[in-house]
Amino acid sequence: QTQRGLATISSSLDRRIKKEKMSEAEKTAVLARITTSTELASLSDCDLIVEAATENLELKLKIFSQLDSIAKEGAILASNTSSISITRIAAATKRSSQVIGMHFFNPVPVMALVDLVAGRETSDETRRIVAALAESIGKTAVNVRNSPGFVVNRMLCPMINEAVFALGEGLATAAEIDEAMKLGANHPIGPLALCDLIGLDVQL
Repeated sequence: QTQRGLATISSSLDRRIKKEKMSEAEKTAVLARITTSTELASLSDCDLIVEAATENLELKLKIFSQLDSIAKEGAILASNTSSISITRIAAATKRSSQVIGMHFFNPVPVMALVDLVAGRETSDETRRIVAALAESIGKTAVNVRNSPGFVVNRMLCPMINEAVFALGEGLATAAEIDEAMKLGANHPIGPLALCDLIGLDVQL
């Protein structure tokens, strides 16, 4: 499984090389900085841990409880959740001031935005550190209230739902609905194709 992940990263870097945005030497240097593991214990010395499990509250609570027990004092625990309450996730730990939402958008190498979502007890220092990290990797961070869907997904999900309703009502074909939004609203991808990319399990 870790090898499959590395292969995906390598393929993504190859696309950057093809577009002349990266050299072979830079790719080699990037891959050399990546350490893979399937054991949570290997994260014990990390300053920041970003959880990116599927959108399942019970699973995330279990992961954060385990991370809290193995992470060093002062380590920040971030969640890539797209909709789940950071306050609820933080409650699974004894370091709620160091828990924050760090929601990246798909595809991560392309999309510039990161939602920074503070829970009820997230400290200003935690927010500052994570915002600085986001900036250092070329992302634009926006501070978002801990509310379902945050900002983008709160508006995006109703749009996707309307596209599904339009399809169900026979307003147009799936391809036509997507093409209409791409050409009429200047979206890079249509709502139905985006729903497939996100995954129906997450969207529902």
